[in-house]
Amino acid sequence: MLRTLPYKTKQFFFVLLKISLVVGAFYFIYYKLTSNNQLDFQVFNGFLQKNKVFSLKNIGLLMILSVFNWFLEILKWKQLVSIFKKISFKKAVQQSLGSLTASLFTPNRIGEYGAKAIFFTSEFRKKIVLLNFLGNMIQMLVTTVFGIIGLYYFISKYPVDIDYHKTVRFLGIILIITSMAFLGWKKKEVTIKGISIEKIINFFKNISLRHYLTCLILSTGRYLVFSFQFYLLLHFFGVEVSYKNAMIVITSMYLLASVIPSIFIFDVVIKGSVAVYLFSIVGVNELTTLSVVTCMWLLNFVFPSIVGSVFVLKFKLPKPVEP
Repeated sequence: MLRTLPYKTKQFFFVLLKISLVVGAFYFIYYKLTSNNQLDFQVFNGFLQKNKVFSLKNIGLLMILSVFNWFLEILKWKQLVSIFKKISFKKAVQQSLGSLTASLFTPNRIGEYGAKAIFFTSEFRKKIVLLNFLGNMIQMLVTTVFGIIGLYYFISKYPVDIDYHKTVRFLGIILIITSMAFLGWKKKEVTIKGISIEKIINFFKNISLRHYLTCLILSTGRYLVFSFQFYLLLHFFGVEVSYKNAMIVITSMYLLASVIPSIFIFDVVIKGSVAVYLFSIVGVNELTTLSVVTCMWLLNFVFPSIVGSVFVLKFKLPKPVEP
């Protein structure tokens, strides 16, 4: 239906869409800060002032880490896209931060897939979706590897009540479902949005090992940056803990916080709950933990999305080619 509309009409609707995305993102940020049942904004602000987290030195260091975190993510996206199309670092910034803004209020940031694809012509959009998926999966792989190691040491060091029977049963069910799905793919051609599974597998097979290794290194670097930032915030809030012991809890938290939303569609509240549970075991109070989680959200999602809103508003609908 949209294809039959005049160009100026489509452009008008597109401007409304851009404004709606930016307004929606800002409202989402406002709502999360003022309507958080776990942490009252006034209490959070007072706690920051009390712990002198707002000192120029602390803010500068935290912002540098956030910039470096997103620098690695943008560089990773640039490397992924270069598999089939060279783009400048500036365009990679626009696409990464613009898609963050557009997807901020979508479950698990699922809107990022469509937001990044719209920066490209239709012939490249399916590839962009697959590349974005690949980048997220590599980041998830890093989170899983570090998380399993951290969780092993966490369970060994701290008393955690785990029902191993239920855990093994749950993993067994997942394994059976995965095996059945795999066998089903072998018997017949399964398609996702018109693309066969076989074509998707071949697409990933044709990507060189160099690109995989580059993305893995950048993902690992990004993980180390934002996990260190979390540790630094704990230190700023007066938590006396060694880097090694902090990383045991932090890596476990990121693993569990990543797994839970992939099953149940929740957001930062779930991550806060996981963090509170794990850090309470090692003696960190709830207010400190929630304050750190909120600061991490502000530094690595809210502020970059504010910058990304500029790119969303500046994005223009390409004019149709004259016949």
